[in-house]
Amino acid sequence: MNLKNCNVKMEANGNDDLKAPLLQCADSVAITIHEQDHKTNEKVSTIMFRVRGIECASCATSIESSLGKLNGVRSVVVSPLQGQAVIKYVPELINVKEIKETLENTGFEVDDFPELDIEVCRLRIKGMACTNCSESVERALQMVNGVKKAVVGLALEEAKIHFDPSVINTDRIIEAIEDAGFGADLISSGNDANKVHLKLEGVNTQEDITIIKSSLESALGVTDVSFDTKDHKVTISYDPKVTGPRSLIKCIEEAGHDPNTFGASLYVPPRRREQEQLHEIMVFRNQFLVSCLFTIPVFMFSMVLPMLPPYGDWLEYKIHNMLTVGMLLSWILCTPVQFIVGQRFYVGSYHALRRKSANMDVLVALGTNAAYFYSVYVAIKALTSETFEGQEFFETSAMLISFILLGKYLEIVAKGKTSDALAKLTDLAPDSAYLLTLDADGNVIAEMEINTQLIERNDIIKIVPGAKVPIDGVVIDGQSHVNESMITGEARPIAKKPGDKVIGGTMNENGCLLVKATHVGTETALSQIVQLVEAAQLARAPVQKLADQISRVFVPTVVTVAFITWLGWYISGKAGIYPKHLIPKDMDGFELALQFGISVLVVACPCALGLATPTAVMVASGKGASQGVLIKGGNALEKAHKVKTIVFDKTGTLTVGKPLVVSAVLFSNFSMEEVCDMATATEANSEHPIAKAVVEHAKRLRQKFGSNTEHVADVKEFEVHLGTGVSGKVGHRTVLVGNKRLMRAFNVPVGPNVEAYISEHEQLARTCVLVAIDGDVAGAFSVTDPVKPEARLVISFLRSMGISSVMMTGDNLSTAIAVAKEVGIETFFAETDPVGKADKIKELQMKGMNVAMVGDGINDSPALVAADVGMAIGAGTDVAIEAADIVLIKSNLEDVVTAIDLSRKTMSRIRLNYVWALGYNILGMPIAAGILYPLTGIRLPPWLAGACMAASSLSVVCSSLLLQSYKKPLQVEHT
Repeated sequence: MNLKNCNVKMEANGNDDLKAPLLQCADSVAITIHEQDHKTNEKVSTIMFRVRGIECASCATSIESSLGKLNGVRSVVVSPLQGQAVIKYVPELINVKEIKETLENTGFEVDDFPELDIEVCRLRIKGMACTNCSESVERALQMVNGVKKAVVGLALEEAKIHFDPSVINTDRIIEAIEDAGFGADLISSGNDANKVHLKLEGVNTQEDITIIKSSLESALGVTDVSFDTKDHKVTISYDPKVTGPRSLIKCIEEAGHDPNTFGASLYVPPRRREQEQLHEIMVFRNQFLVSCLFTIPVFMFSMVLPMLPPYGDWLEYKIHNMLTVGMLLSWILCTPVQFIVGQRFYVGSYHALRRKSANMDVLVALGTNAAYFYSVYVAIKALTSETFEGQEFFETSAMLISFILLGKYLEIVAKGKTSDALAKLTDLAPDSAYLLTLDADGNVIAEMEINTQLIERNDIIKIVPGAKVPIDGVVIDGQSHVNESMITGEARPIAKKPGDKVIGGTMNENGCLLVKATHVGTETALSQIVQLVEAAQLARAPVQKLADQISRVFVPTVVTVAFITWLGWYISGKAGIYPKHLIPKDMDGFELALQFGISVLVVACPCALGLATPTAVMVASGKGASQGVLIKGGNALEKAHKVKTIVFDKTGTLTVGKPLVVSAVLFSNFSMEEVCDMATATEANSEHPIAKAVVEHAKRLRQKFGSNTEHVADVKEFEVHLGTGVSGKVGHRTVLVGNKRLMRAFNVPVGPNVEAYISEHEQLARTCVLVAIDGDVAGAFSVTDPVKPEARLVISFLRSMGISSVMMTGDNLSTAIAVAKEVGIETFFAETDPVGKADKIKELQMKGMNVAMVGDGINDSPALVAADVGMAIGAGTDVAIEAADIVLIKSNLEDVVTAIDLSRKTMSRIRLNYVWALGYNILGMPIAAGILYPLTGIRLPPWLAGACMAASSLSVVCSSLLLQSYKKPLQVEHT
């Protein structure tokens, strides 16, 4: 097809179109290209600006002179004719902003440039306890020059950062996080989607590394090479369309003088997330056990043995003055718990206060310090006085720390289970596969078992019965049934034959299949599902704003309330406002007031509030993925539960999406063979399902009339007319293929016989495709697309949920009426093009409706974007549809019900979590402050308040985990 003659008004052919960046206007272009200067071993970048006002060579010389003086600028070339400046610079020495400012200072106008060179990295964040912590990390990152966007997930303990690599690198980003008082480890950076890690053999000197590096960098498709000289490892970024891991290993082996000089093998880095999670669990468990080693004796000495007179009398023995054995032992045993086991709370408090914020660590440190140092004061006073009588409570400090550590340990174990569904998805891919080598005739000449990560595009893989499919591909030989339930949620095994697609991670049941790899590594459906779920778990739901707002004032408020509690009880005790018998016999008024104040400090829990939303979103997104429903984050979940109107596209959504031509007729002197040739040539360039059906039927008709040629004539001036059809020139003839509206637009007369044919078939819910040649209707095809068997049941079920359904189609009115009647939809819009669908959705929104749009993600992109919630249905292996908020992997309509129902259940769970978290704090703080004590004698000792605080976070996480038991509300048996 001649691109010069191709005028496509709008195309949406899937992911590639959605992901590709739009072409920028040539008047304002800036392109950054990274390259390596091998002589100086420094990274050099190239950037191009559009400079206005350059009139002569002297202007160019002055610009070159000014920029050339900058430290870090390696070369400057200015073109007066094109008005462009091309600058090579070292990003480590100078950034783009400084270059642009210097250029503007020369007196020329510099166009703003698009930021095309933004990279993304993911970091594991350590030490976050509550929403305040995640906000502090976000603030610290956003203050860093070069960071464009930062999102931090508390439950996931990850950060996703968009940054300008010409201004900052990942090392400096990690430093900024560490300066804020948190730990950070790099998970991925740049295009990690296509990286391979190799272990090198035979590398002994720096010269060997240089040889291998030079060989790899000169290989086609290699974009970056980095070495770990200490462990003899190399990480290579590559373009999978050009090369692959096996080719890179071969490149290394051929780099030496002899074939066996160097060797390389696949190195799989350990899964750090699981390792770190296990390590964190072990740390909290061990700290809790160490704490118990000291705390249990303190508890026995302080609260148990004194109540058993014969056994506890020795504790009352006075060592010196009023200092007893029990008091000294409690002091000795409590100190390691306070300062060694409890060190994490001091460190967390220090970093929180340094960044002018406060978190749970501050509350714990204040409470335990108050109890510990008051007890120290009592012990010293007893040591120095012969008459002093005071009650220490070292056990409060030790037990408080122990209970909090126990709570954190249980919380981390429970949080680990929130990502179980994601972990199961990740583990679906097999570790190895059988690679076949074929000869020119397609016969197998070799078979070898290789690691799955070494599979390259177009490899032929043998999948035996009972084995998992390692990649996405197309069956080229064999027949079997494949269980796809782990990816799509489809319970029945799906029959596979040559030409059918298979999805990586699914299970081959009973036959042997030969599969040609089409998508490998991170391009597979399984990898993209995992990436979507991870992104969803990182995205923050709007409902989280409530917790964020509360967390900003929570700790200062609690500290103030605790101080007022202590002061109120102390002053009222001194003033005799409450009776003396309320003071326990082992305490005085000050100690009672102090215990109330400490209880308020430690009972308040900001962590539960911070975990209420993200844990529920994590569980729901993972559970949805296992059911074939991919929800892109908390925002999509929150919007979906408000939906009251769902707009369905007809073709491929309410209908099967595989149109069949059931009738073909002629209306002119052209033969059927000629009409088929014209229609095939014109429709061959269209992606519409009806166009494909027409092409297939036309080819079959040609064969029927004795022509077996596969040649398709070239079409020129091809044009897509949205919602009506296509046009082009085949040879010297002008051809139109489309509906009646297309004929009217080009003033093609539609005679009575054509009208009668159209009317007859539209009454049967069929679509008529007219073929006009040189201004006259030459023939027509009648196309039917059967309605999905579950469509009527789904529409009825949605109605019972209080959701109204609307149908939109580009098809004619008669067909729309027939389909709407069949599925039970009362409101529909016919003859609507893709842009018109988006406008109709906006009209519905203006009436106050929350609208969801369900479409196939191809021609429905404008409507998917315009809707409050866009659902792309039947994505199959094409799961990264940018326009949709929710991706439904299968073509089953009941998944629309699942998506809405899951979002409602999740939002209900989030509200319940907030009831737990807020209700706990609202009730717990007054009780801890002693509001019930004067009337009932019930008070909350500090150690028990600490246990309650730990239990609150655990209860929220366990509440979210109940979503794991979610079941689809509507199950439809598919035959």
